[in-house]
Amino acid sequence: MHTEAGFPLPLGASWNEATGAVNFAVYSSSATSMFLCLSTPADHALGRLTREIAFDPIVNRTGDTWHLAVVGLDSNLLYGFKVEPCGTSFSEPDGGTAGAKPRSHVLLDPHARTVVNGRTRFGQLGPDIEYGSPGVYGTGPTWPLTLATLPHAAPAEPFDWEGDRPLGRPMEDLVIYEMHVRGFTAHTSSGVGAPGTYSGVIEKLDYLQDLGISAVELLPIHEFNELEYYDGGSPARYNFWGYSTLAFQAPMARYAASDAATEFKQLVKACHQRGIEVILDVVFNHTAEGSEAGPTLSFRGLDNTTYYMLAPGGQCYNYSGCGNTLNCNHPVVSAFILDCLRTWVLDFHVDGFRFDLGSILTRAPSMWIRPKGCGGGGKHEDAARGEAAGARMSGATSPPPPQGPRHMDAGAGSATGTPLSDPGLIEAISTDPVLARTKLIAEAWDCGGLVQVGAFPHHAGRWSEWNGRFRDAARAFLKGSPGAHAGAFAAALCASPDVFLHAAPEGDWWGRGLGAAWRGGRGPAASVNLVTAHDGFSLADLVAYNEKHNEANGEGGRDGETHNLSWNCGEEGPTRDPGVAGLRARQARNHAAALLLAQGVPMLVQGDEYGHSKGGNNNTYCHDSPLNWLDWRAASADEGGLARFVRALLALRAAHPALREKGWRGGGDLVWHGPVAGEEPGWGEDGRFVAFSLPESDGGGLYVAFNAGHGAVTAALPARAGRVWEVALDSGRAPPFDVLTADSALSADQVHAVRAAGEPWRRAGVLPMLPYSCAVCVSVPDPLTSA
Repeated sequence: MHTEAGFPLPLGASWNEATGAVNFAVYSSSATSMFLCLSTPADHALGRLTREIAFDPIVNRTGDTWHLAVVGLDSNLLYGFKVEPCGTSFSEPDGGTAGAKPRSHVLLDPHARTVVNGRTRFGQLGPDIEYGSPGVYGTGPTWPLTLATLPHAAPAEPFDWEGDRPLGRPMEDLVIYEMHVRGFTAHTSSGVGAPGTYSGVIEKLDYLQDLGISAVELLPIHEFNELEYYDGGSPARYNFWGYSTLAFQAPMARYAASDAATEFKQLVKACHQRGIEVILDVVFNHTAEGSEAGPTLSFRGLDNTTYYMLAPGGQCYNYSGCGNTLNCNHPVVSAFILDCLRTWVLDFHVDGFRFDLGSILTRAPSMWIRPKGCGGGGKHEDAARGEAAGARMSGATSPPPPQGPRHMDAGAGSATGTPLSDPGLIEAISTDPVLARTKLIAEAWDCGGLVQVGAFPHHAGRWSEWNGRFRDAARAFLKGSPGAHAGAFAAALCASPDVFLHAAPEGDWWGRGLGAAWRGGRGPAASVNLVTAHDGFSLADLVAYNEKHNEANGEGGRDGETHNLSWNCGEEGPTRDPGVAGLRARQARNHAAALLLAQGVPMLVQGDEYGHSKGGNNNTYCHDSPLNWLDWRAASADEGGLARFVRALLALRAAHPALREKGWRGGGDLVWHGPVAGEEPGWGEDGRFVAFSLPESDGGGLYVAFNAGHGAVTAALPARAGRVWEVALDSGRAPPFDVLTADSALSADQVHAVRAAGEPWRRAGVLPMLPYSCAVCVSVPDPLTSA
C-alpha cells in the first residue's frame, strides 16, 4: 500500500483503473488537517479503526478540496475521515473549541455510495461493545461507528438494465402512489420472500399495475438511522418514515435483502417494465445531525459553516422543524445537491423527485469569512499549515490555532434565510441537462412560515407542486362545513386555476411580492392533488375521527396537525352503528372521487385504496408496526368494496382524456350544474351541491356530481340530443352496486337489472342522490333513438 497526491475531482471515493488506486476527495474549507480512516470488517465490528493516513496539506489539498490516492487497498476495507478544524468551527456540541477533541469523530463521506454500520436488519441494534472506551468509536448501539465501502474495479458483469430507459410519461397522465418501501410488504400477510425490502416491493408490483398506478413516490430511501428515536421503551419508537438523511447518495441498506444498490436498480427496472415511473421523496432541507447540540456524523464535522445555515453564535437555523437547515444556496452545497440528483438519474434511472419542504431550497444561505490562517491564504499559508500539522504529528508544541471564521449576515447578498426571488439552486436544478426530463415536485412551504404554493420558482413550468389548497377545499366542502365552500371545491376540481393560472390574490405576500414573477400562467399539471398524505389522517381515519389520537407517539399528544377538517360521521373511532358506517363508506368514496376525477395530477396514499386505518393517529412517523404496514389480507378481501370503487375511478380516468387535460378547460368545454336544470351550483353559504359536465370529441362526455348536503337531491341531468346518461359510479349505493361494471363482484345480469330499475329516472333526465354522495354518469347513444 502506498499513497499518491490524488485528484480533487470527483468528490468521494473513486476507482482509477489506470493506476489501480482509490482516489479520495472531500471538501472542507475549515480543516487544518485531514486524515483518512480505514477499518477492516473485523475491526469495524469492534468499533475500532485499523489505520489512519494523514493528508499532506500542501500535496493533498487543492483549494478547499482534500485529496489522496491510495494504491493497493483491500477492497473489503471501510473508510471515513477525521479532521482538525480551524479555531472555533462550531463542529462540536459544546462549540468546537480547540480543547474539544476535534479528532474524536470519524466522519462519513457525504458522497458515500454504500454505508455500513454493523446493522443488517431494520431496527437491529449495533454491536454490543464498550462504547466510550479508548479507541472505540460510535456513541452507542443506536449510533455505532458508521463508515462507507470502497469503490470496486469495474465488475465483470455490470448490472443488466435490459435496455431500460426513462418512461417519459406526460405529467398530466400520472397517477402517483405515495408509498413506503418497508411498510408496503412488512406485514406477514404480504407473503413475499423478503418482507420490507426493495425485492419485496418487486413481488407486489402487479398489484399497483392492476390498480391503475402509473408512478410511485417513495418515502425517503436514502440512508438514514431508523434508531434515531429508539430508547428501549415499549412500544419502541423508530424513525420509520426516514426524513432524516445521513447519506444522500446511498440507498437505504436495511431496505435490502442483499446488495442495496443492485436491489434498488432491480426495483426501478421492474417498475418501468410495468409502465410505472419512480419518483423519490428527497430531503435536502436538513440532515440527521440535528441542532447544534446534535451528533457530529459527517457534514458538521467536515465543514459546519458551509453545510448548515448558522446564526453568528453557531446556532442552527431551524426552518425544517428538525433542528438544522441545510445551507442549500451556498455554492458548495448547491453543487453537492446537484451531484446527488444526477447520481439517482444516471446510476439508478429514477424518473423524478419530490422535494420535502421545498421552500427551504429558496432561502438565502449563511456565509462566513475565513480569516488569515483559516484557509484561502495562498501558498505561504499552506506552508504554515503544513508546518503546524507536521509539528502536531511529531509531538512538538505548535503555535495557538487561528480564530475561526466570521459570520456575514448578508454574505450572499441577502440576509440569512431570506426567501430569494430567483434562487440559484432552483435555477441550476431546473436547467441541468442531466435532469432535463425528470419530474420535479415541490412541497412549496417550510416550517418557518414560508408558503409559495402557486408561485414556487418553476422556470417555465419545470416544477409541479403539492396543492394543499386542493386538500383543504375538498375536505371542507365534502363534510358540509358551514360557509361558502362550493366555489373553492369547484376550483380544486379544475386543478386550482386560481392558484396556478391567475395572479395572486390580496394577502398572498409572497405571490404578490418577490414571487410575483412566478405566479400564474401554468397548466393543470402544476397541481399535484391530494386529500391525504403520509403525515396526517389516512382516508379511513379522515371520515372516522374528529380529533387526533397520537398518544402512542410518546409526545403527550402535542405532535401532529390539529386542524384536520375531518368528520367522524357521528361517532369517534370504531363503530357498530350501521348508519355511521354507511355514511363513512360514502364519504371515503366521495373523497376518492374528488381526487381521482379532478384535473391535475392525483396522489393516492398507500393503503387508502382499501381503507387502511391508523387508529386516529395522524403522525405515525415513529411506528414500525401495522399502523404503517399495508395489510394484504384486508386489501385482498376488500370487505367494504372501497378498493373496487377506487379501481373503477382509476379505470374511468384512464379511459377519458377529458379528465387529464394538458391545458385549461374554458367556455363550453366545462359546464357547471346545480340540481335544477339550467342553473349553476349555489356558490353562496348554502351551496352544498356541485356538478359539472365535460364533452368529449366522440360526442360522449361525463357528468360528475357531489351532494354534500344533509338531504337527498334529485339532480337534473343536462339534455343531449340522441344521447342518454348511464350511471357508472354512485357512492350512495351499497357495494357492489356502487360500481355498475360486470366483474367478479357483480354479474352482467345484475348490472342489467339495476339499469332497468333506474330506466324511469334516466328517461326523466334526473339523477337521485343520497345525502353525502357522489355519482358519475357517462353519455351514451340513446338505444331508443338508435333503434
